[in-house]
Amino acid sequence: MTLPPGSLGGRYVAVVGPADGARATDLATAREVGRLLAVAGAVLLTGGHHGVMQAAAAGCRAGGGTSVGLLPGLDRDAGAPEHTLLLPTGLGELRNGLLVRAADAVVAVGCSWGTLSEIAIARRTGVPLVLVDPWELPEDVGLVVGDAGAAVVAVGDLLDG
Repeated sequence: MTLPPGSLGGRYVAVVGPADGARATDLATAREVGRLLAVAGAVLLTGGHHGVMQAAAAGCRAGGGTSVGLLPGLDRDAGAPEHTLLLPTGLGELRNGLLVRAADAVVAVGCSWGTLSEIAIARRTGVPLVLVDPWELPEDVGLVVGDAGAAVVAVGDLLDG
């Protein structure tokens, strides 16, 4: 199940998830989410570093898309090179809020403490949220799906609805 090519054109979708603690399944899912978002025409936003962020950017590149990494520090060279653009914010962990608020929707792949903060910001601010294999969270956290394809289709449904 996938979205038609270009159907998310003009939309910005953040993919968030663990950096250091990312599991192989998180990385594979993030890469496929990034690729499918690119094919659907979305601009990918991430936190700019390794793990899920780097995998999503690699998938986006493979799908011919554009990815923007919003870095916590001031060193552009600290970001994952798979991103099309790396923007140093100098905001530290506060960049998580900027990342979520710049997005039309958020896809969380796996979970970590940083990811949990992004999930919470999305929930509190009403940014549409789709989760793949999260920690155990309250039922009203957002739409939990089983794989990358379902996540991207859910983003399309949430943004069209």
